[in-house]
Amino acid sequence: MPPDVATPQPAFRAFAAEIERKIISREIKPGETLPSEAKLAEKLGVNRSTIREAIRVLEQNGFVRREVGKKKLFATLPQSGDISQRLKIAMVLDQVTFEELWEAMYALEPAAADGAARRRTEADIAALEQNLTETRAALADPVRLTELDIAFHELVAKATANRAIEAARLPIGELFYPPFLAVMSRLNANARLLFAHEQIVDAIRAGDTSRARVWMEKHVLDFRRGYELANLEMERPAVLPGGQA
Repeated sequence: MPPDVATPQPAFRAFAAEIERKIISREIKPGETLPSEAKLAEKLGVNRSTIREAIRVLEQNGFVRREVGKKKLFATLPQSGDISQRLKIAMVLDQVTFEELWEAMYALEPAAADGAARRRTEADIAALEQNLTETRAALADPVRLTELDIAFHELVAKATANRAIEAARLPIGELFYPPFLAVMSRLNANARLLFAHEQIVDAIRAGDTSRARVWMEKHVLDFRRGYELANLEMERPAVLPGGQA
């Protein structure tokens, strides 16, 4: 086939893409009821199986939902978790390396710390303090410590009140789980991690953007050094956290 000839898109994917476009553009509003599969098939003059496959794709992508135990379809917008999962899978399939993930985190995390120091609320500080308390109690548990570190960075991002930063770093942060767990399991870096987190929270609480950024940069750089000390390869492709598909 010549390289400039596009492969035709399956009918069900074309229909799903059109519904997605209409929901994103608000031609179909989130929460609006969609016609039944049978009515959609009749209206479009296609097999019901085509519509069923299209609806399945839309449900997987977070654009359509059903009431539990019912057939009625509703338009909806994907949640950040839905989008994050798709991006994680795409990066793993594309064999994005830990080096690439780390470079992205090195760009995003200091910016998040800076934004958090400028726009944090009392609720944000309370959540970060609670994370520190739980981290102090989990220093001997690599699995729990890893979970708390991922949560810590998500809380910092939330404190920015910047949805673009939150959305951009979420899938990358979750892909850090396997390498972070490997580092925490091989090195005795628990107290060092806690100290860095304490300094970051202290700077965010004080509204000190410069110190928050500097300590986050140190923290991310320190993790890279730990990764290398644990004899893990920077060019190793990313993998999904255990149990995810």
